[in-house]
Amino acid sequence: MAVRSLWAVRRRGQRLLALSTARESRGWLLPFSTATQRTAGEDCSSEDPPDELGPSLAERALRIKAVKLEKEVQDLTVRYQRAVADCENIKRRTQRCVEDAKIFGIQSFCKDLVEVADILEKTTECISEESELGDQKLSLEKVFRGLSLLEAKLKSVFAKHGLEKLTPIGDKYDPHQHELICHVPAGVGVQPGTVALVRQDGYKLHGRTIRLARVEVAVESQRRL
Repeated sequence: MAVRSLWAVRRRGQRLLALSTARESRGWLLPFSTATQRTAGEDCSSEDPPDELGPSLAERALRIKAVKLEKEVQDLTVRYQRAVADCENIKRRTQRCVEDAKIFGIQSFCKDLVEVADILEKTTECISEESELGDQKLSLEKVFRGLSLLEAKLKSVFAKHGLEKLTPIGDKYDPHQHELICHVPAGVGVQPGTVALVRQDGYKLHGRTIRLARVEVAVESQRRL
């Protein structure tokens, strides 16, 4: 009986040694000590390799982070699409506003000019009635009053909308504001290089010249030898 027991122990020891060698070849490093030899008589189920471990904590954390990043990308994509749509809507509205400004930008100016047209129309009607009666003097007086009203109204409209009339007589010649027609000899009180006569008035709109004044410029008269 003792020989058989010894033989069984040796056989189990050999089996454990073979199992340990196989584990080392698979990368499993398990200590082999006398304590292991003492457990040789235990259940043989200890010889089976352990089950494979599941995903590590680092892998789980990476998966969770990937899911979060994917959600953020989806959210940013939706926001980007909405921003692009809003920009397109703003662009279309701006284009409509610009087109309306081009068409109706002079609406206020035209409204004021209508009042001038009313004065001119009424003056014309009065002149026609007086002409039929044969009172020419009264007609001329009404023409004068009507023209005076028209001039005053036009000046008021021009001033309201920033339209300024240029009166450059005596000013130094400026090619940015004046259109030179001809030169005239400088007379008494007229300096050479200044505007001596205005043939057609110029105009500025809010400080910008929109029509040059047609002028004659004084120059020094050449002395005959």
